[in-house]
Amino acid sequence: MRQFLVLAHDGPTDPDFSLEDLPGAGRLDVLCRCVTSALLLSHGIREDTRVRLVLGNSCSIRFEGSELRRLNPDERSTAALIRGALEEYEEAIGHVDAESSPGVFVSRRGIVEVLEEMESRGSRENTLVTLHEEATPATDLDPPTDPIFVLSDHRNFTAEESELLAEKGDERVRLSPQKLHANHAITVAHNYLDTAGFERY
Repeated sequence: MRQFLVLAHDGPTDPDFSLEDLPGAGRLDVLCRCVTSALLLSHGIREDTRVRLVLGNSCSIRFEGSELRRLNPDERSTAALIRGALEEYEEAIGHVDAESSPGVFVSRRGIVEVLEEMESRGSRENTLVTLHEEATPATDLDPPTDPIFVLSDHRNFTAEESELLAEKGDERVRLSPQKLHANHAITVAHNYLDTAGFERY
C-alpha cells in the first residue's frame, strides 16, 4: 500500500467555494492535481494507493483507490468530490469518517490524528517519508516498504509540522535536484517505486 498525506495550509474547510476559481479557493487546484497524480493511471486507478488531504489541521479527506468512482483527470471534477466531502463534514462524528461518495471520506482529524490513523491502516512495515527539497537524494536510499509519503502544498512545512514528523521518526527524501510542484513530486515518487521492482504493489 502506498499512502500520500498532503498538508493543505490554505485549503478550504467550507464547501462554499466556486468550481470556476480553484486557485482562489485556497489553491484547491494544487490539491486536485495531487489527488489525480496519486491515484490516476492512463486508463485506470491505482487501487493500491490512499490519499489524505488535511485542511486547516482540522478536517481530513481520504481517497481510497480501491473504492473510488467518478474520479476524472480534470481539476474541476476532483474539486467537486472535495466539495461533496466538505458538505458531509457535519455528519462526521469525532474521528468517525463520513462517506460522501464511493471511496471519498471526511473526518474531523488534524495532522496528528491522521498520521496515527494512516499508520494503523497500513502495515507494520510502514515507512514515514517526508518529501523535502533539502534532504537525502532518493537514489542514495533503498526504496521504502509500504511508504507514507508526506508533502506540503504550495507552502513550506511549518516548524511545528517538521518537529512532529521528526518525532514520528520520518525519513527525509529528496526526489530531484530541482524544486518540484507537489503533484509532480507524487508522480516521481510513484515512478521511483514502480521502477524499483516492487511487484507486490
